[in-house]
Amino acid sequence: MTDPAANLVDPFGRAVTYLRVSVTDRCDFRCTYCMAEDMTFLPRKDLLTLEEIDRLSSAFIQRGVRKLRLTGGEPLVRRNVMSLIQSLSRHLGNGLDELTLTTNGSQLHRFADQLAEHGMKRINVSLDTLDAAKFRFLTRWGDYHQVMRGLDRAVRAGLKIKINAVALRDVNEDEIEELLRWAHGRGFDLTLIETMPLGEIGTDRTDQYLPLSLVRTRLSQHFTLDDIPDSTGGPARYVRVRETGGRLGFITPMTHNFCESCNRVRVTCTGTLYMCLGQEDAADLRTPMRVSDTDDLLHAAIDEAIARKPQGHDFAIDRNAAPAVSRHMSATGG
Repeated sequence: MTDPAANLVDPFGRAVTYLRVSVTDRCDFRCTYCMAEDMTFLPRKDLLTLEEIDRLSSAFIQRGVRKLRLTGGEPLVRRNVMSLIQSLSRHLGNGLDELTLTTNGSQLHRFADQLAEHGMKRINVSLDTLDAAKFRFLTRWGDYHQVMRGLDRAVRAGLKIKINAVALRDVNEDEIEELLRWAHGRGFDLTLIETMPLGEIGTDRTDQYLPLSLVRTRLSQHFTLDDIPDSTGGPARYVRVRETGGRLGFITPMTHNFCESCNRVRVTCTGTLYMCLGQEDAADLRTPMRVSDTDDLLHAAIDEAIARKPQGHDFAIDRNAAPAVSRHMSATGG
């Protein structure tokens, strides 16, 4: 029988303390490395309700999750998402250490103040370029200046900001140094991410792939990068940039995976639990919630899934291979 007070530990002795929950697969951008321009999104009836997301998240917090990140798609386009965030904030200081989200920044001008009011201390903002025309090209639909206004609003609201940038060959590799100086000049952390083989996007990812080992070598010609042991609960490895005083992270699923210390699982907006971003194995958590008013079946399903959490992923960039995982990142959550 499941003990709803027992912490979650996978077969390799890793405690699961970090949950990422996608609240929607929808997004107001169509980033070229993330999704196709003519995406077909899920019917609304298939999505978890906000109440179900709260119930599911609360069950994980009861089992030892200390950090909860809301993702998408773009989480801030989900209708009434602020009511969910306000409800989840009751766990802060009562089992939950941090409630945060990853956003493309498009809606921050509307919601930054409320995020801070509901207990968020920091957020991740995805931004791959400081060139407005290139931003429009990469996002297909995005408004660069609206994102900048949102960042300004978030700063005024007191939110700490980490910029996430996907390193893309022949796209933004020539402006990574500029992005670093800009981010650190505003007091933001910057994390660089290798593109990952998730979902069909209509282009060949091998043309986009830029190993961060090469990026780091290039940056080292202009900056002194001191390795530091900092961790924000995710997969990034950090350095301190001596010349700026800022922190720079590298997420390298392709050139150096981060599986040995993996403490996280992901739940999609349909209630599907993925124990590994790079594997297809999954568990249905929506059905146990919908067939029972108690959480016994939900906890049992979580336990059974965590017992199957793999040691690592199988990502590889190969020009002749299909994506390592067929689902899009917007379906799983960042």
